[in-house]
Amino acid sequence: MDLRHTRPVHTLAAALDRGALVLDGGLSNQLEAQGCDLSDALWSARLLADAPGRIQAAHSAYARAGAQVLITSSYQATFEGFARRGITADEAAGLLARSVELARRAGDTVEHEVWVAASVGPYGAMLADGSEYRGRYGLSVRELERFHRPRIEALAAAGPDVLALETVPDADEAEALLRAVEGCGVPVWLSYSIMGRRTRAGQSLESALALVAGHDQVIAAGVNCCTPEDAGRAVELAASVTGKPVVVYPNSGEEWDPEARDWRGGGTFDPARVADRRVAGARLIGGCCRVGPERIAELARLMRLPKGAEP
Repeated sequence: MDLRHTRPVHTLAAALDRGALVLDGGLSNQLEAQGCDLSDALWSARLLADAPGRIQAAHSAYARAGAQVLITSSYQATFEGFARRGITADEAAGLLARSVELARRAGDTVEHEVWVAASVGPYGAMLADGSEYRGRYGLSVRELERFHRPRIEALAAAGPDVLALETVPDADEAEALLRAVEGCGVPVWLSYSIMGRRTRAGQSLESALALVAGHDQVIAAGVNCCTPEDAGRAVELAASVTGKPVVVYPNSGEEWDPEARDWRGGGTFDPARVADRRVAGARLIGGCCRVGPERIAELARLMRLPKGAEP
């Protein structure tokens, strides 16, 4: 079988109609496991310029583990962030396109279908000061839309299967993102970062999810970068409010301390419980921070079993 630059036979939306798909896990923790130093304001995005092979290797680890959707390394990649390093706008657009290509190449190394989700992280990720865990940046919806649109256009031009509007802490930013993706020609999913039943900015998750109503471009909505417990409670709410497939990929359960820039506590990510969220309407299921290929491999194995079957 020739695995060079094959594209999935089905669109991601069509695949979701047939059943649930396995997302990958945390890219940063896999890069660190490979010996990469991410102590940089650009985080993993720095490696797009300095060590792209390391990023492809991390994607490949998840593809081999059974991930069917790979999320690109563009979460913290922005024109503004790159400009601070002397990288021109044209060069930055090339690096954003490279993030999609690296994930696509990694997907080409396995025989199962792999879709590529181009990550569009929140405005706060560019600030690299923990703002993405708070939202409420003091910017208007229009200003946030202007910030996001150039990066969205560059990523869309690279040909991903979907844009992942992810780790969104604030309903206002979600509104800006939904405006910014209009006309880009690529389907999207929207996932909030939450605490309990509220966004990180404190808004009702129910009202925040309701923003996707009437947006046919949105093929899934849900939550990520939160505790497994909060994610589990959010699935049924997302399904009932949006009427769309649910995307859910929680953290390991450890708690991020943005001031100390370190993780605290123990992990509670249970692949069996995460896989069971199919019953509540989840269709894109995986892990976020601190969830590695071993956990994704176990999740993939469990998701191959019929719903309700004993593992």
